[in-house]
Amino acid sequence: MCGFTGSDRNSVIFIPQKSNTQTTFLYSKTFYQHMKTLLKCFVFVFCILQAGKAQTQKIPKGKVIFFDDFNDKKLDSNKWNIEITGFHVNNELQAYVDSAVTFFIQNSKLVLQPVYTPGFVTKDGQHFDFISARINTRKKFEFEYGLAEARIKLTNGAGLWPAWWILGNGQWPATGEIDVMENVGDAAWASAAVHGPGYSGETPFVERYHFPKNNDAAQWHIYAVNWTPDTMVFEYDGKPIYRVTKAMAAKYGEWAFSNQKFLILNFALGGNYPAGVNGVKEPYFGLPETTVQQIQQKQAKMVIDWVKVTQFNAPQNSK
Repeated sequence: MCGFTGSDRNSVIFIPQKSNTQTTFLYSKTFYQHMKTLLKCFVFVFCILQAGKAQTQKIPKGKVIFFDDFNDKKLDSNKWNIEITGFHVNNELQAYVDSAVTFFIQNSKLVLQPVYTPGFVTKDGQHFDFISARINTRKKFEFEYGLAEARIKLTNGAGLWPAWWILGNGQWPATGEIDVMENVGDAAWASAAVHGPGYSGETPFVERYHFPKNNDAAQWHIYAVNWTPDTMVFEYDGKPIYRVTKAMAAKYGEWAFSNQKFLILNFALGGNYPAGVNGVKEPYFGLPETTVQQIQQKQAKMVIDWVKVTQFNAPQNSK
């Protein structure tokens, strides 16, 4: 706080017994103290203004190169592909299908919802008791570097495995994978991870973020990654939670993040990651009976409000 207090105003006292020289000295000393206080205030205000100016200058202006807020009645096929199960990974329990029961738009939000379908057989003869949805932007929107964000609300249920991630074209993991958000059914936390050659699968680059009480993953959150040529900074609700650099990856293998990548949203069930966390083996690998009942009652959902990619100093080959 700057200014003078009541005691300051009364600090100049006339003392009749003193000479004029002594009175002048009292005036001078008090004036000096007041000027010194004012100077400190001016310096403080100046520093605050300069810091604000510097902070403003650090915020780069970007260009939004992808945005979908799902305001249409159906998924925009100019932006998204619908994946259908063929190649099967991670011992997951679901088959991905193109069906209005596994993904749909409701109240201007995209909903991914697994469904219990015992005995479902895929075109290539695989058997599953669950169907679900996975969509991507491959060959429709691909980019190199930028801030990728999505506003998402999840369901609490052990073994549910919704994810928001970014994948490179070509052989995995050589072309890189960026997991912006994964959740294995525990609404208390979500995780971010990076996979590349020499650091895939059980990657050393993974971080769990534990949400504040009363604001877990079952509430709306913005999950983002700021991807630059030599760094990835993961941000949840604008707060940096994890950072991976090219120098860190060099200890394990080549940097797999100097290439075009596409966006993915999917809802998996059970499999290696959830089972590794919850230890469940029955009735399904990584998926307990309580969660099966949730799925049967259509209470397991991944709801996406919007997806956005903003680019700063975009490479010429981004599209």
